[in-house]
Amino acid sequence: MSEVIVEQPLLIGGEWVGAEGGRTFGKADPFTGEAVTEAAAASVADAARAAEAADRAFPAWSALAAEERAGFLGRAAELLDERAPDIASTMTAECGATFGWGMFNCGLAAGMLRHAASLAGQVDEEVAIESHVPGLNARAVRQAVGVVVGIAPWNAPIILATRAVATPLAFGNTVVLKASEECPRTHAAIAAAINDAGVPAGVINLITNQPEDAAEVVAALIEHPAVKRINFTGSTKVGRIIAEKAATQLKRTLLELGGKAPFVVLPDADLDEAAAAANFGAFMNSGQICMSTERIVVDQAVADDLKSKLVAKAEGLVVGDPRDQGTMIGPVVNQAAADRVAELLEDAKAKGAEVLTGGQADGLLLTPTIVAGVTPEMRIYAEESFGPIVTVIEVDGADEAVRVANDTEYGLAAAVFGDPASAEAVARRIQSGICHINGATVHDEPQMPFGGVKHSGWGRFGGDAALDEFTELRWLT
Repeated sequence: MSEVIVEQPLLIGGEWVGAEGGRTFGKADPFTGEAVTEAAAASVADAARAAEAADRAFPAWSALAAEERAGFLGRAAELLDERAPDIASTMTAECGATFGWGMFNCGLAAGMLRHAASLAGQVDEEVAIESHVPGLNARAVRQAVGVVVGIAPWNAPIILATRAVATPLAFGNTVVLKASEECPRTHAAIAAAINDAGVPAGVINLITNQPEDAAEVVAALIEHPAVKRINFTGSTKVGRIIAEKAATQLKRTLLELGGKAPFVVLPDADLDEAAAAANFGAFMNSGQICMSTERIVVDQAVADDLKSKLVAKAEGLVVGDPRDQGTMIGPVVNQAAADRVAELLEDAKAKGAEVLTGGQADGLLLTPTIVAGVTPEMRIYAEESFGPIVTVIEVDGADEAVRVANDTEYGLAAAVFGDPASAEAVARRIQSGICHINGATVHDEPQMPFGGVKHSGWGRFGGDAALDEFTELRWLT
């Protein structure tokens, strides 16, 4: 089937405009290989223009009543709901996502906008502080910081782009959204919904850039004097670079980075429920989620039973064209992603691992793969795969399960299956920002404090935690 190439301009100061010099770059469909998007390739000067537009819009936007800002975000959520089928189709074209994953993204993102709207008034709340000085009235107050740069990835593009901008806007900040090179048109849908909701010009701005210019464009945004906060979701490698650049400017960052989520199965676990949750967590969106289950850490007493159930679940997943309604597993995003999974698998096999199921590739379509007998000498033991492949590591007792679960540089999501009391005791010992007891590692809700520890980043998106990230706390007397 022949794709239609759609042009994607920048959004700067309320206007959809081309990049400096008319430069563009192309994006191809991961499944068909055909070009689907021709996006504006922003320069450093374009990035500066976006930051300046956001800076000009900040005083008036931050001065608006909270209920007015909330109204704009509520309208944007309605537009997102209305446009969801079209946005999901764009996700399929740019990212290889299934239609269901696209619709789920839109639904959760609309919920994020509505939740952010409900928080808008928090910035106006003041807390009295008792002073030891007679007659002194002391208060802790919050205020918006200014321009916030949000940098979002491609894997859950609508959810993560919305998360990057929703609460900053609710609290009175203005935003520059730096889209992923893998999905410029998908990310633009978020900026378009907010802009079309009627926000003043410059409140939301969108920058798209060709891959080779990413480092330069991001550095320009970080270094711009108007920019006060940077939030980034993506790899630990890139997050470290962003943190270092921001540190030279003494600017705060919120980083949600890589993961190597452990899924611990205790002897008293419900194995059918555990297998279902592990299957979902490992293979949803072809394993391309920061919370994806990467390591199933199972007590040897129940390992054989669990492995057989896992294989049956994985082999029941339908791999194919993401446009087909029956497809459960579509392509990975690009050849580099497929090559990374293949390299990890070959290294593990060469060092003695057993492939229980999967391991085949047809272009960018990878069959769900389960690998047992994994040891620390294998790359897949420690490296994030970000693909439809999961390892099984057998342990003897809860103490060893905790040790293996924590034997990683990452600490984003985790799960523990077992009797609720014993599972919670294990969960509290796992070093992660998120841990689900008798639930999948992949789970998100707008009101939850979302983020990781160790090399999975710092800070928290969502809920009341976002207030600390995107406002300045001041002491007034």
